[in-house]
Amino acid sequence: MKMWTQTLAGATMAVALSFTSVAVLAETPANMLVVANRIDDITTMDPAQSFEFAGSDVNQNIYGKLVNFDPLDFDKGYVPDLAESWVVSEDGMSITFTMREGVKFQSGNPVTAPDAEWSLRRAVILNKTPAFILTQFGFTPENVAETIKADGNTLTIKTDKRYATSFVLNCLTATIGSIVDMKTAMEHEVDGDMGNAWLATNSAGSGPYTLVGWKPNESVTLQANPDYYGGAPAMERVIVRHVAESASQRLLLEAGDIDVARNLNPEDIAGVRNAAGIVVQEELKGRLMYLGLNQTHPVLSKPQVRQAFKYLVDYEGMQNSFLNGQYTTHQNFLPKTYLGASTENPFSLNIEKAKELLAEAGVENLEIEVGVREAQERIEIAQSFQNTAAQAGIKVNITVGTGKQILDRYRARELDMSLEAWGPDYPDPQTNAGTFAYNPDNSLEAKATGLLAWRLAWDTDGLTPLTEAAVTEVDRDKRIAMYQEIQAKFRETSPFVIMFQQIEQDGVRDNVKNFTTGEAIGSADYSKVVKE
Repeated sequence: MKMWTQTLAGATMAVALSFTSVAVLAETPANMLVVANRIDDITTMDPAQSFEFAGSDVNQNIYGKLVNFDPLDFDKGYVPDLAESWVVSEDGMSITFTMREGVKFQSGNPVTAPDAEWSLRRAVILNKTPAFILTQFGFTPENVAETIKADGNTLTIKTDKRYATSFVLNCLTATIGSIVDMKTAMEHEVDGDMGNAWLATNSAGSGPYTLVGWKPNESVTLQANPDYYGGAPAMERVIVRHVAESASQRLLLEAGDIDVARNLNPEDIAGVRNAAGIVVQEELKGRLMYLGLNQTHPVLSKPQVRQAFKYLVDYEGMQNSFLNGQYTTHQNFLPKTYLGASTENPFSLNIEKAKELLAEAGVENLEIEVGVREAQERIEIAQSFQNTAAQAGIKVNITVGTGKQILDRYRARELDMSLEAWGPDYPDPQTNAGTFAYNPDNSLEAKATGLLAWRLAWDTDGLTPLTEAAVTEVDRDKRIAMYQEIQAKFRETSPFVIMFQQIEQDGVRDNVKNFTTGEAIGSADYSKVVKE
């Protein structure tokens, strides 16, 4: 397995360093929050481009949006943020937002409707990976001057057709909906990039925190914004340390060197559950774990092979062993709790069934590469699949790399298979239907890297028009039925082997209150955290 020796060596070194830190580091200060998390997937801090888990956590805390979520009461749904109110036109195609008065960016510049106009237009014009969240409403670089317009203290957005208002507003809660300080960003523009290069490592937001520094694969440091309109956070500084190994996170947590450990495996969760001064928090997340089969591969693109791979996963065995308590079997692209989510899990480990399907496809002596992020549970999932696939005559070579390394190859269609996690961007079924089952242009030139179907070069076998129809359906019951129909067809035909939904278990020092990573969807929010 490629890079496996290096991974083990890194884990050994990290554990050794953790033992050392127990002896030399004091408990964290009362006004500082220190979090251990895997942050090697961060590629940029620019909200128009950021599209990774750890990056979303950072952006949640440094940027405001027109609408947002209350981190401690997700059931409220979207609530006013930088827009204090909004009005929908009679035809349902325009929403006019009135901006909150008196809010300032971290630079001291006022937050204005022109800033909001520029930020949303900028996201469309730059057309980076998450741009589809906005362009699905018909916004293009050519028409944004007419479809996204500021007027005094208001901003009006006009969509290409009528959508449910909740769908539009939910999309604006995604990271790409962040409002950027136009003046500050444009002061750092280079070659017409609208500040993209500078914003990769700096912040220009109005949120509760400012980005102090990001050291890739090492740490992110945030400083409290004393002028945040919602009140200055109690934690004056937040440090997120990249600690890849569960054992290292546990040692740091038990020693008091960190306040939160976000990647503990079931064994270490059991170890800290009854430890003095530590509590275990559990939150059902919308994050899914799946295998993706590249459809440019002449064998993996065969329908029988796609189906066979779904019978080569030991769902129950993994759920009840090394994933115990942290993942539950789920074989649909809509997570539990989402409108239209299906609970059907028709696949189980069946080597003989897989062999029959492979034989029908005329497949013998298949050898493939699967890319895996350097994370303990993902490596173990890949090893489990490697073992069961071998029983069906398939040789699986595992390539382990950083989150960025694997994502870059996945988005470039370079891997035969990729073991990936996917989290929703906004709390509407279209957030996943629109990327798993939607791909209007499968050409390499489209570079629609935000669409998972495109990354796998899958034309969706007719699901794209069904997904387009579902997103415009205003009748709730009809919409639920449509998404369930799409999921049923998707399970049978797609090159996605969806396996699990995450239950995040975090080890938290018991003096830390109000820490949350968001229910079903959302990112870690530090603004409400206090220490007792």
